[in-house]
Formats: sequence, structure tokens, C-alpha cells
Amino acid sequence: MRIHSLRTRISLVFVLLLLVVQVTAFVAINTVIASNARRNVDDQLAVGERVFQQVLHSNGEKLTQAAGVVAADFGFRAAVATHDQKTVASALQNHGDRVNADVVMLVGLNGKLIADSHHPGRAGETFAFPALIRMAELKGDASIVGIINDRPYLLVAVPVKAPLVVAWVTMGFAIDNALAQEMRNLSGLDVSFLGSANGARWSILATSLPPAVREPLLDTIGSTPAAQLHAAAPRLAKGARDGDYGMRVVKLASDGEPVLVVLQRSLKESMEPFRRLQTTLIVLTLIGVIVSIVGSWFTARSVTRPIRALTDFSRRIGQGDYTQPIEASHDDEVGELATAFNQMREGIAEREGRIMDLAYLDRLTGLPNRALFNDRLQQAISVALRLGHPLSAMMMDLDRFKYVNDTLGHHIGDLLLCEVGKRLRATLQRSSDTVARLGGDEFAILLPTDDVFAAKIVASRLLRALEEPIIVEGQVVDVGASIGIVTCPENGSDMHVLLRRADVAMYAAKRANSGYAVYNERDDQHSAERLSLMSELRQAVERDELTLYYQPKVDLVTHAVKYVEALVRWDHPVRGFIPPDDFIPFAEQTGYIKAVSRWVANKAISQCATWRAMGIDLKVSINVSARDLMHAELPETFDRLLRKYALPANCVWVEITESAIMDDPNHAIETLDALHRLGIRLSIDDFGTGYSSLSYLKRMPVDELKIDKSFVMGMADDRDDETIVRSTIDLGHNMGLKVVAEGVETEAVLDHLKTLRCDLAQGYHVSRPLPPEKLEVWLTQWHEENNVETETTAGLTDLSEEPT
Repeated sequence: MRIHSLRTRISLVFVLLLLVVQVTAFVAINTVIASNARRNVDDQLAVGERVFQQVLHSNGEKLTQAAGVVAADFGFRAAVATHDQKTVASALQNHGDRVNADVVMLVGLNGKLIADSHHPGRAGETFAFPALIRMAELKGDASIVGIINDRPYLLVAVPVKAPLVVAWVTMGFAIDNALAQEMRNLSGLDVSFLGSANGARWSILATSLPPAVREPLLDTIGSTPAAQLHAAAPRLAKGARDGDYGMRVVKLASDGEPVLVVLQRSLKESMEPFRRLQTTLIVLTLIGVIVSIVGSWFTARSVTRPIRALTDFSRRIGQGDYTQPIEASHDDEVGELATAFNQMREGIAEREGRIMDLAYLDRLTGLPNRALFNDRLQQAISVALRLGHPLSAMMMDLDRFKYVNDTLGHHIGDLLLCEVGKRLRATLQRSSDTVARLGGDEFAILLPTDDVFAAKIVASRLLRALEEPIIVEGQVVDVGASIGIVTCPENGSDMHVLLRRADVAMYAAKRANSGYAVYNERDDQHSAERLSLMSELRQAVERDELTLYYQPKVDLVTHAVKYVEALVRWDHPVRGFIPPDDFIPFAEQTGYIKAVSRWVANKAISQCATWRAMGIDLKVSINVSARDLMHAELPETFDRLLRKYALPANCVWVEITESAIMDDPNHAIETLDALHRLGIRLSIDDFGTGYSSLSYLKRMPVDELKIDKSFVMGMADDRDDETIVRSTIDLGHNMGLKVVAEGVETEAVLDHLKTLRCDLAQGYHVSRPLPPEKLEVWLTQWHEENNVETETTAGLTDLSEEPT
């Protein structure tokens, strides 16, 4: 027999399990038997205690009645009254013999013995149990246990009245081994009477115990005070054992030496009824083990035979042989297992197909995922290069999708992505085209046979498909998209290069808000030159290599110049002058615009404070990006700078674009409110080019609108631009706002703006952006040429006008 074979192990497991069960059952049942035996002993001790108390009380009653007969005898009372000692002694003796009393005494009112039937010579001695007399005086009669000549007695006392109490009759029965044995016969318990003279070790006064167990009893009790033994009796009765005995202690009412009664029950005798049950359990356990050995062997054999067949079948499956099924001849679990193996064989091909789907399909939209798209794109590139036909790919990103997620929740965002996927799939008309979801709100489209012109047409169709609002669970969601287009081989023949460049084109379309854009190398922010430029920008800010130029804003009524806009300039030590449009957009994308904005704010507020100290009254405008508006600490930054340079807050204007506000209007309005509470003036830059709602404009604490230069520059020749400018000026004035026109480059435009009652003008016709020292010279010349009275800070009477 092989020890490691399954058959042997099954047999051993069965036998061991049965042994464990049988042994556990035996131990459990034996424990219950022992517990029941102890519980029976405790119950018997409790009942025995009540029987003992009843017997003791009954004996006391008999004594009391006998003593009462003596005390009521007329002749006895007369003898007591006349102090006839002989008659009294004779009467006591006769009545004591009649009731088998062991002790009969007469006690005077002075507590002295008048007569003692068994010890005549004690007459005149003090009665040894005064507590008995005191109890009888209170109750009319009383009983206690007392020790006389080292023997316990049950004593009673009744009064002798003639008619007042003239003496006390006391009778007693001896408490001896005979009484203890009688108690045992009545209760079935061993009874022991114990005494302790002067607090010494307890001694046995009378008992029904065999001599062999008397000393262990005394060892158990020791010299523990009676009060503690009696108080602990209930707990000892439940748990304590003296050898093979259960024990309960009862303290008897006594006068003088304390007396205890110990009731005991042999646990061995209590267990006798259960011995047969224990023997039966042992026999059944042995029979069960033998049967289990034989049965487990046959069971193991019946189990291992089909398992061997299943093992052979599994080897064939592992080798790729799915042709031969296993015979499921059993109707039990083994047969079910064989059926399951057959189903496994049949389902492997199906599951492999499903695994491929899971690996290559997006779970949310059901569209191809990035892995499948990359695979198809790689194959399409190989075919296009081999056959010489064009190929186009697109990257598409949803506009404001993060705002949808943050506002309506990710569940709505997921449903929106599913609906967008359906619309994109429905727009593509050829089965060879692929639309895939790469992750998040980013989609990709593969047009394996289209050139750039055809790709533009498809991109336009995709954008139109998304123009119609999408309703998701009752929520109307207006979603737009930005698409980047690349072609092969014009923009590359490597899959990774094409995808990266499509991504670049997509972000170019997003920045230009043009819907789609074809890849242009100038937009490639990931080129080495762009990456180097971003690194050098960090160094320029850290080394204070940037400079600020200031472009004045002219009041079209007074020709005064009280406002300038701070514009950052970068004169690179190697590259020369770098236009802001070449590095500001990329600083916004990388998040470094925050550091640039802090630098600009610090320099502009410092310069404004310097002008103010020089007596030049100029208020400076500072541009803030969308990323800056999302930072809650922006107001704190401005407040800290104003305090640092001791500049009034109304000397600073903050300019923000419409698009920056609409990225997250609620957050933006909170930031603008905080700036406004500081006293900083707010201006909306490039107004008219975004998609802001008038409801948001009404909520924003702005003081000024700046009309975008694209409308101002063309207003002299284009009636539509002129209408937009006129409407914006009227709108701003009706809302109590100043209106600034930027991009003023001709005298004709300037005169037209005056006619339309525009408040301020800014542009090259007025002045180019100038460094601070040149601006100061220009400012003096401008005021002289236009007869403008120069107002210095020394003459200002109100520098704290509130924003309108």
C-alpha cells in the first residue's frame, strides 16, 4: 500500500476524522456526565440542607412543647415559687425522662442555675447560655445549639409564669453520631457537626462520615472563620470538592463556641448511574473505527478510479487534444465533475475568443481599446507603405468633460462617453474605418485609405454629430470636441510618432478653439526645442531674467493716462527676443504659469508702488490665467504683495479672459469675489471671443470690459465688427462698467470709438508697450502734447473709490 496514494490518504482521513469525532463526542459526553453529576450533587446538597433545617426545627419544636408542659405544670410552678429544690429537681428529671431529653435545667431570673437534672451540683452557677434567655425574653421561647462538656446540644428555653415570669425551663437533646446517622438516612447525605473553641482549628463533634474521610474534611476547612465558610457555602456547593465529595456548609445558631454543619455527598456514588453509559460509548467508538476503516477503503477505491480517468483526460486537454470527451457514467458528484470537464473542453475556444474581446475592447463603450487600435494602426501603416496609398489617423478629446464629471458625477460622464461612442461609430460609414476609446474622454479614429482632405471632411462630420445636445438621464449635456489629424507618410510612418503628433494637433485645435487641426511642426510642444524652452523659462524666472513692459490706456474724453497694462517680455541671452505667444501657452499647459504669474504680480505691484512714491498716478493691470483662477490662494498672494509694498488695492486691476472663467465658472466667481473684497478692480479681457453667458457676467464682480482687438481693428471696414463693438459698449455702460477697446492702430478707429462713447483705448496707435523708464518719458510728452493737466499722487484726494 502506497502511503502517498490518494486512496490511502482518503482512508486515513476517514479514520482520523471518525476518531476525532468519536473522541470529541466521548470527551464532550463525559464532560456533560461529570457536569450533571456535580449538578445532581449540588441539588442533593441543597435539598439535604432544607431537610436538615426541617428536622432540626422539628426537634426544637418537640423540645419547646415538652419544656412548655413542664413550665405549665401547677405543682412545678408552685415548687418554683416556694423554692422547693427537691420537688423542682424531681419534676425536671421526670419530664426529661418522659421526652428523652438529655439535659433539663431551670434558670432563675438572675441568670443562675436553680436546678440541673443531670448535674445537681451546678445549682447556683451562672447559666452558660445567656443569649438563649435573651432570645426567649424577646420571642417567648427560643432554641440554639450549645456546647456542654465538649458535646453539642440542641437547647430550648420557655418561661415559667406565676403569673409573671419567675424562671426559665431549659431542655436539650445531644447532637451525636447517632443523630448524624439519622440525618444521613433521611437525606442521603453525610452530616458532620464541627466546633471551634476560641477560634482554633475546627474539630468534629459528631459525624456520619467514615473515619477515612474525616481528616480530609478538616484539612479542607482548616481554621477559616464560620462567617466566611457560611457566606461561601453557595459557591463551594457548586464548585468546591473535598476529594470525592461535594460539600455545603451551614452555620447553626449558637451561644459561645460556633457550631457548623457540613453536608457532603460522594461524587463517586453520584457517578455510578452514568458508568454504564460511558462503557457503551467506548464500545461504540471501537466499532465505529473498525467500520470506518473498511468503509473508507472501499469508498476511496470508488473515488480514485474515476479520478484517474479525469487525470488522463486533463493531460489530453493540456496537450491541446479537445476531441475525445470523458465518459460521465456516474450519477454522483464525480459524474457532475466529468460533465463539467466536457463542458470545459467545449467552452475553451469560446472563452479564448472572449478573452480576446476583453483584451481589445473598451468595457464601457464597447469600442476597440488602445491595444486594438494600435494593432490596427500598425497593420494599416504596413499596408499603406507597401501599396503606396495614404492613411489618416485622428485623436479626439472632449471639451469640458472634466466639468461634466465634477458637476453631474462620474455616472453621467460614463453614460455621456457611451453616447459619444455611438455617435462616432454611426458617423463612420465604412467597415474598414475604426473608432476607438483610448481612455478617459480621449478617442481615436483610423481612416486607412483617406488622405488629409478626406480626413478633414470626416472630422467635420464627427464634430457635427456632437453638436446636437446629448440627453443623459434627463440632463441636457452640451459637449464639444477637439480633433487632431495626421497622415502617413507625410507626418511619419512610425505608429508612436503618428499618435504623438495627432495628440499635438489635437491640443493645437483645442487652443485655437477651431474644432480640428492638421499636425503642424510648429505646434509640436514636445520637440527638443520646446522642451528646452520650458526648462530655460524656469531658469529665467528664478534668475529674474524676464522684464515687464507697460502699455498705456488713454481716457477718450480727457486724454489722460491713468491706467497701464503689464505685459511680460523675455529677451533670451542666446535666442534673443521671444514673443509671449511662444512661451505663455506652453507655460499654461505645463502648469508653470503659476510661477510666471507670481513673478509678474510681484514686479507690477512693486513698480506701481515706485511710481506712486515718485508722484505718478498710474494704476496697473495684471493678466491672470485660467490655472491661476483655480488656485484658492490667488487672493492671498495679491493681499500679501499689496501689504508688502504698502499699495492701495484700488491701484491694481486683474484681467481675466472669458474662456478662463468658463472652464469652471463657479470656482472662478468665488476667486473673483475674494479679489474684489480686497478692493482689487476686475476686468474681462478679450470680451466677445469666448462663450460666456450673460447670467455669469451678471454674477461676476467685474468693473471693466475689454473688447477684443479682432473686432476693434476691423470695425472701420466691417459693419459686423462695428456692430459688435457698439453693442459691447452699450452693454458695458448699461451694466455700469468701464469699456476698453484694445488693438487701436489708426486715428480713424480712435475717432470712431470716441463717437461710440468708449471709455478707454489701448493699442499701437496710442503707444507700444514700453519699459518703465521710457513710459515715464512718454507719459510726460503725451500730457504736454494733449494739454492734459498732470495729476500726481500728492494731489489725489480719493484713492479708495469703490469698484462700480
